[in-house]
Amino acid sequence: MKPLLPTAMLAWALAGPAFAALDPATLIKLSTSVLKVEVIRAQGGYSLGSGVVVGADSVVTNCHVTRDARQIAVLQGGLRLPAQSQRVDAYHDLCLLHVRGVDGARAVAFGQAGQLAIGQPVTAVGHTAGALQSSLGEVLALHRLDGGRVIQSSNYFNSGASGGALFDAESRLVGILSFRLRGATAHYFAMPAEWLARQLRGAESEQPVGPRAPGELAFWEQPLEMQPFFLRAAVLENDGNWRALQPLAAEWVRRDATDPESWYLLGLALDRQDLPREARHALECSLAIAPDFEIARAELERLDRRLDLTPETTATSLPCRL
Repeated sequence: MKPLLPTAMLAWALAGPAFAALDPATLIKLSTSVLKVEVIRAQGGYSLGSGVVVGADSVVTNCHVTRDARQIAVLQGGLRLPAQSQRVDAYHDLCLLHVRGVDGARAVAFGQAGQLAIGQPVTAVGHTAGALQSSLGEVLALHRLDGGRVIQSSNYFNSGASGGALFDAESRLVGILSFRLRGATAHYFAMPAEWLARQLRGAESEQPVGPRAPGELAFWEQPLEMQPFFLRAAVLENDGNWRALQPLAAEWVRRDATDPESWYLLGLALDRQDLPREARHALECSLAIAPDFEIARAELERLDRRLDLTPETTATSLPCRL
């Protein structure tokens, strides 16, 4: 995350065509909607995170930020406002705090992660090391899960930014910054705004602020074998473990043959094991489901160039099943 800059410097920072997502004035305005979250932990000490104003007296953050809380407060301007209660969706890592005094005029507009496209510019805003910071990046992948799309982007952020905001180019909240995976690849993930919108509409009763049960873990904190396919696959892809990725992707295809990501990763694993014919079939199936799935198209084109194939010699009619 890069520190938020004065307006003149922001104009320079956003001038490049690749990530010219938000103008400086808009970014500064949006930054007032992202608050610091302070947690006094039941076991002693405190931790910091970020939260986003989504309505009057309403701030969303990650449940892993507040899980051990004895007390929670948000900082709005020079005020430290205590949270009175919360709605908890631990599995999706979204906790909605009820904080009297939070200015509803700061509430962000909602977008939809499901309407994003790979390569689309996005801006992350959150608190790190006591300072509000921003990061420009782009959508790298959209992972299907529970009626939403978990956003993987190139926006770098550290742990203090957990619970911060991911905005699209129209200043709409599309995701809540949540977690990252270790490794050289850009594995930064945000929870989709659709999950939060569903939580806001829900009739769940308010719960008092207090430590959560040890078993209330987010999907990404579960034991590896219980995590969603896309996270298990990301670890294997990052390690270059193609032999293990192939059966995992094949199981994913059998569970959900309508997800283009499952076919793409199967094709990737097969190609890296020098099985080009089988890889082509899997990549074609991925594109048959989602013709605009650019990473699958790019991988298929690279494979065809390597094999010196032309469109006339690559057409197949094999069914997309295992």
